[in-house]
Amino acid sequence: MNQNRHPLFMPLILVGGLIFGFGLAYSHMARPEVVLDFLQFSDFGLLFVMFGAAIVSGIAFAVVPRIRDSAPLTGDVYGRRLKPFDRNVLIGGGIFGVGWGLSGICPGAAYASLGIGNVTILWVVVGMFAGAYLQGVWRGKRAAADAAPAGAD
Repeated sequence: MNQNRHPLFMPLILVGGLIFGFGLAYSHMARPEVVLDFLQFSDFGLLFVMFGAAIVSGIAFAVVPRIRDSAPLTGDVYGRRLKPFDRNVLIGGGIFGVGWGLSGICPGAAYASLGIGNVTILWVVVGMFAGAYLQGVWRGKRAAADAAPAGAD
């Protein structure tokens, strides 16, 4: 853990998570049946929730770096982290989308769904952790194979 962080860093992360979870539950995004209705184009209410979140985030990303040079609690300089749009992004996005469609819930909303008493969503949470673990094992093996010295010529 970074020892230079502001003492309020972790409590504010907790408060932010609580607000996020409450917002997901309040907007019904933590209910798989509502999310599945949205994905089947029969209920567009969640579209407004997502647009509202995107607008607030967009304004924050545009305005805050002009007001401050660095993050107030970490001191990190604001900057864009551009990532390549490659095969891994397409495959990972496809897998994510299939999982979202099958379960009816995205990862953040799955935790909020637990908070509103949907205990059967634990299967989704276990699947998320298992999938992340397996992907990490697979990536570690690929990195080890790429780093292995080539045979003598």
